[in-house]
Amino acid sequence: MTFIDDAPPRLDARAFLRTGIVVIFLWFGYMKFLPYEAEGVKGIAESYWLFGWMYPLLGVQGASNVIGVLEIGAGVLIALGGRFPFAGLVGALMGVATFLVTLSFFFTAPGIVAEGYAFPALGSTGQFLAKDIGLLAICLFLLFDAQKRIAP
Repeated sequence: MTFIDDAPPRLDARAFLRTGIVVIFLWFGYMKFLPYEAEGVKGIAESYWLFGWMYPLLGVQGASNVIGVLEIGAGVLIALGGRFPFAGLVGALMGVATFLVTLSFFFTAPGIVAEGYAFPALGSTGQFLAKDIGLLAICLFLLFDAQKRIAP
């Protein structure tokens, strides 16, 4: 039986997880530069303590651009992590932070629970955010993997 640590580095589970999360970060980061996405992000982020200060300073598109740069940066660093563990560690930390922040919206955003129902019946916002549980797990895996590769 082959475990992740025994698999050839070119074809192991880490590569698939890394590729998947990189595609997500690059794709979502790119979308933050589009006006429709900037408006969508504003609906959740504008009243959130961590992002709210950016809107008066940078405007809707500027705030979204900052988030997009951070997401693209995380994706690039995670991609580099396959070859450079420290870059992967930093990128994975950024990913963990990203998904902890988005999951914290479960406590503040409207539409988490479906109208007329109780938790765990998720509304559209809750369903959108629920995927971040799995994405957080991927980033945590890559974080611990990078840490292990830096200090064996």
